[in-house]
Amino acid sequence: MTVVVVTDASSRLPADLLEKWAIRVVPLHVLLDGGDLRDGVDEIPDDVYRHHATTAAATPAELSAAYRQALADSGGDGVVAVHISSALSGTCGVGERAAADIGSAVRVIDSRSAAMGTGFVALEAARAAAAGADLDAVVAAANSAVSRSHAFIVVHGLDNLRRSGRIGGAKAWLGTALSLKPLLRIEDGKLVLAQRVRTVTKATAAMLDRVCEIVGDTPAAVAVHHVANPDGANEVAAALARRLPACEPAIVTSLGPVLGVHVGPGAVAVCVDAPAP
Repeated sequence: MTVVVVTDASSRLPADLLEKWAIRVVPLHVLLDGGDLRDGVDEIPDDVYRHHATTAAATPAELSAAYRQALADSGGDGVVAVHISSALSGTCGVGERAAADIGSAVRVIDSRSAAMGTGFVALEAARAAAAGADLDAVVAAANSAVSRSHAFIVVHGLDNLRRSGRIGGAKAWLGTALSLKPLLRIEDGKLVLAQRVRTVTKATAAMLDRVCEIVGDTPAAVAVHHVANPDGANEVAAALARRLPACEPAIVTSLGPVLGVHVGPGAVAVCVDAPAP
């Protein structure tokens, strides 16, 4: 048997990659109008980010059940669970407690990222597992991918960020920056301000420049996400294809309801699994 990789729905891995690499997905939750909706399982309104929705981590029962089933399916070889940054969600902490109850054959990795920043870590772990790596080697592959991860996002408005409280150090500028279209990044697992910009066009250009500077002329894996803005995401993906000819075409997906609730409509993000220095 082989080590089994588990992740959560925030990773935004396309269905074909989940199937190809046999990655299991645990839902996260959107709390809306008194209901508890599971991302990837229940029907969630397309405009959920326009409502006063909140989000919640995967439950202990969900994670424990997923880990135990994955461990059984691995024939005892082990489970590597890759989750959204612990600074952005409680899922990783819940997973660590569930794993501790099961035993050392289940290892939890804090991706210190979100969306395909998490997905790329899960993919690296799954590729190592498929190649026959043992549990420790799969964990090492995942941790290596964590160290290579970069993520940026341009938001079109600040209301969702104000409500969510997910951005570090925001109080100093969120309240007064009426027309700000900030470029954000994930740093040390936290969503932080990367650059103050007054227009979406300039913020997007700054994001492209930063991604291209990180990647350089070497191959890297790139993903572009959006919240109700497929045209914007496709434009960013096309620009990256022109400027990064050594890279495969970017994966383009929705950012999903859980992350979309926090960043709001129009947002476009880029996640990179960058080459090692």
